[in-house]
Amino acid sequence: MTLNIPPPLTSAVTLLFAVTCGLAVANVYLAQPLLESMAESLDVAQSAIGIVVTATQIGYAIGLLFIVPLGDLVNRRLLIIGQMLLSAVALTVAASAQALALFLSAMVMVGLLAVVIQVLVAYTAALATPVERGQAIGKVTSGIVLGILLARFASGALADLAGWRSVYYVSAVLMLLMSALLVKTMPHQTTAQVKTPYLKLIASVFQLFVTERLLRVRGVLALLIFAAFSVLWTSMVLPLSARPYSLSHTQIGLFGLAGVAGALAASNAGRWADQGVGQRVTGIALVLLTLSWLATSLMETSLIFLVIGVVVLDFAVQAVHVTNQSMIFAARPDAQSRLVGAYMFFYSIGSALGAAGATQVYALWGWHAVCGLGASISAVAFIFWGVTRKTR
Repeated sequence: MTLNIPPPLTSAVTLLFAVTCGLAVANVYLAQPLLESMAESLDVAQSAIGIVVTATQIGYAIGLLFIVPLGDLVNRRLLIIGQMLLSAVALTVAASAQALALFLSAMVMVGLLAVVIQVLVAYTAALATPVERGQAIGKVTSGIVLGILLARFASGALADLAGWRSVYYVSAVLMLLMSALLVKTMPHQTTAQVKTPYLKLIASVFQLFVTERLLRVRGVLALLIFAAFSVLWTSMVLPLSARPYSLSHTQIGLFGLAGVAGALAASNAGRWADQGVGQRVTGIALVLLTLSWLATSLMETSLIFLVIGVVVLDFAVQAVHVTNQSMIFAARPDAQSRLVGAYMFFYSIGSALGAAGATQVYALWGWHAVCGLGASISAVAFIFWGVTRKTR
């Protein structure tokens, strides 16, 4: 193992990483308000076009396990820039594809390469000093959450102006621009690199699930909070697009702006974790997450309640998410890329399960049942935290 002393992580570099993460993660969520237009353009039944989202998530899950760990093996700077450039290619192919098979293949690659955000998070943790690591991770993770929340609004608004294909062309250009900025600004390789074969490195990711109890505990919390997050953001479009609201995709996307407020408010969670109060922050956030569903369930009374619920939910999820990463990175600083890949695999499972469950529950029993599902998942997360909170 070779080790060089990293330079201080400057505010400018942290901001650049946060913006890059926001733009990169948006690629995973751009399709959600565009599915109807895609179905018509690609001559696919609307009942089947949901496979676009599935294809992107499959690519993302594969990337978490097989690309993100490379950050512990190869030069992270080159890995990040390479992923950004290839993302631009994949997005261009997606934008120009006329056949469904080619489009789905491109979307798998878009998801696969979007895991660059996790390589950036691990690189942030490696560059930051131990006393500033949580705060730095919080800032970069805020960029990710903002990208997720704003992607739907930006995608719908741009599609209304110039069609759904323009969304992917614009995103491809943004990937190229960010690549150029990263080339000029990103610190050169300064982190410890392991000397091990790739297959052995991947095997070590699965070994982390067995050996690191903190990873398992915080991973389960990630699965639960992002399942709750996905329950809200996947199902919310259904009642809002139906009568009596009949909102457009662009209007529905505006609710993402409310979520931004909550996400930004939780950006201090990393600093709190640095101060040793991560467990307390987790408990308070999970209580707020559970209570947020009470306000959300009153949406039919007034949309103001939905806005309140969105703000509180996004604050709580972001606070727990940042705290989780700060704690697991501190436990194993020698395996940060592998840790983030393993941890985010829980996130991917939770997001997928929450989305699938929310749509089924809404179809069968309506909005209040969806809120009951979200509140139940949140309460289980709080109980699980209470049982395992002594884990260091």
